[in-house]
Amino acid sequence: MADDIVAIAQGWIGTPYHHQASVRGVACDCLGLIRGIWRERHGSEPEAAPPYTPDWGEGGGEEMLLTAALRHLTPIDRNAGMKPGEVLLFRMRARAVAKHLGILSQAGEAPRFIHAYNAHGVIDSPLTTPWQTRIAARFRFP
Repeated sequence: MADDIVAIAQGWIGTPYHHQASVRGVACDCLGLIRGIWRERHGSEPEAAPPYTPDWGEGGGEEMLLTAALRHLTPIDRNAGMKPGEVLLFRMRARAVAKHLGILSQAGEAPRFIHAYNAHGVIDSPLTTPWQTRIAARFRFP
């Protein structure tokens, strides 16, 4: 299962970034990438994504993305070793709401993740220490 999640995510690499979009090869944001993977694995999405701003409710402190992930994905224990295919949820600043997502594409000594990043589109990036310290939660697709 993890291999097919990574393969699906790799098929999105090069998709341009566009806020709230989710069309492989056309445009997506980080949530759009996860939504697209869900559709390819499970068919229709479990719920419609509500309109959202790029700050994900940061001003109000509402954990919109984390709450939705907990409704539809399976949480992974923080102490468990990381495995390809996991959904990574990031806090971009300490004590801020979680507002970025990616798929772990490679674990081990040189971990990598696939994510849609503003001005870069969907890319496969090194999961460097600064990124690792921002991981708020990890999930797997059901």
